[in-house]
Amino acid sequence: MYNRILIIGSCGSGKSTLARSLHEATGLPVVHLDALHWLPGWTERPREEFDALLMAELVKPRWIIDGNFGRTLPLRLGYCDAVIWLDYNRFTCLWGVVKRVISSHGRTRPDMGAGCPERFDWAFMKFVWGFNGQNRAKYEKLLGETKGVAVFRARNRRALRKIMKNWT
Repeated sequence: MYNRILIIGSCGSGKSTLARSLHEATGLPVVHLDALHWLPGWTERPREEFDALLMAELVKPRWIIDGNFGRTLPLRLGYCDAVIWLDYNRFTCLWGVVKRVISSHGRTRPDMGAGCPERFDWAFMKFVWGFNGQNRAKYEKLLGETKGVAVFRARNRRALRKIMKNWT
């Protein structure tokens, strides 16, 4: 069906969970951008290093890449054949972050860089609150201009389940 799938959307929308489910259904390898970006202790990897790691993944013939990093979205769109956009409201995403913090607090999730234990962070919650206001129009424009890529936009979990019926 598709060999290079991007999953984008706000933090807490379930991108990594969806990536794992798609991996189980398709066998496509998963690349978590957070795992590429974060070094131990929540230290950001230098931009050039991150870009090189990302490019090494993009040129592979098959993958699922989940994450935002808007600076690299135009580049990633040039390599993918499908995008799943989890365009959920801020309350759904905030609740997703809260559930994640509660279930994983103090532990490093498999989709994160090593040595980055889950924690509660008010600045991050504020970022999630404003994510759609800052990014929705940009995503709409970029995705609307991208040719030859199938775009699946889910505005809620029910819509995602409907989309996924054809994939799993």
